[in-house]
Amino acid sequence: MKSKLISLIIQKKELLVLLISVLLCLIAINNPVVKLKKSITSYMLLVDVSQSMNAEDLTYMDKKISRMEYTKVLLKKIINTSECGSFFSINIFAADNVASIVEPVEKCKNYDELIDTIDKLEWRMAWKGNSRITFGIKSAAKMQDSLNFPSKILFFTDGDEAPKVNAINRVNLDNFNLGGEIIFIGVGGDKQVPVPRYNSRNMLVGYWGSDIYDSLPGATGSRNIDSGKDDPDPSVASAEYDRYLSKLYEDYLLEITGQINAKYLKGDLSNKFINSILKNKPRKKIESELFLEKPSVLIILILIALLYTEGYIANILRKFTRKYN
Repeated sequence: MKSKLISLIIQKKELLVLLISVLLCLIAINNPVVKLKKSITSYMLLVDVSQSMNAEDLTYMDKKISRMEYTKVLLKKIINTSECGSFFSINIFAADNVASIVEPVEKCKNYDELIDTIDKLEWRMAWKGNSRITFGIKSAAKMQDSLNFPSKILFFTDGDEAPKVNAINRVNLDNFNLGGEIIFIGVGGDKQVPVPRYNSRNMLVGYWGSDIYDSLPGATGSRNIDSGKDDPDPSVASAEYDRYLSKLYEDYLLEITGQINAKYLKGDLSNKFINSILKNKPRKKIESELFLEKPSVLIILILIALLYTEGYIANILRKFTRKYN
């Protein structure tokens, strides 16, 4: 029975190709759409631009650099190591909110724009001086929902908040359900270092004093402003012992990570770190549409080509079989 069916198909192959081609032509004319879901490689790069990120406690190419500059190096390496077809957005965090700088774009087509934007990231982009990380992750989640474009959120921060978290201002994260899409990347050293203070022209004028830092950047009300607007000489620590000291608050970031079931990685330039970032893709898949007009026409052309070249193809296969048998 099986051999008879195969024999019939061989005898009526022209008719069979014709019937299939007619069916595919009808499909091509109507051009139906098939909705597919596919996973993508997409990252929301979220950078803390609060002033503690100006602290210089990291080393790159034998030179001491700030946490902000080190973050830029990390961002560029992640983008450079990723494959074409990967999507990136660039966002900044300050106070209790997140602002979008570049919405999700494909890496290779928008490479120059991404790198140029990273080069221009700095503390003066902050609209307020305080820093509330727990509010920031909620804001990032809302932004991702509004974009309707699934991405892994990479939050680059030193975990240094102002005002410091206490029992009164602590945010309840029990109902936060996007933790699986967030990776906190700790940037900074383990030892406390002073935080430089710059004026509005980005000129170093001294270091933040412990009392000044606790009042201005973390205050509420009218004093909660962007200290970059200080002109020309903002207040600074009067002596070395009076400086506000900052470090990478890894324990605090790990605490938040545990609360929302996120991930934490300490940022470094090793291939292990970069690969561990790039292997994490958003869980949610993106919906795409496949129009059947072009595939239908392509299948028709393939069938016609096979119909009139089968003898030639069969001859090549016989020669190949004899040669390797």
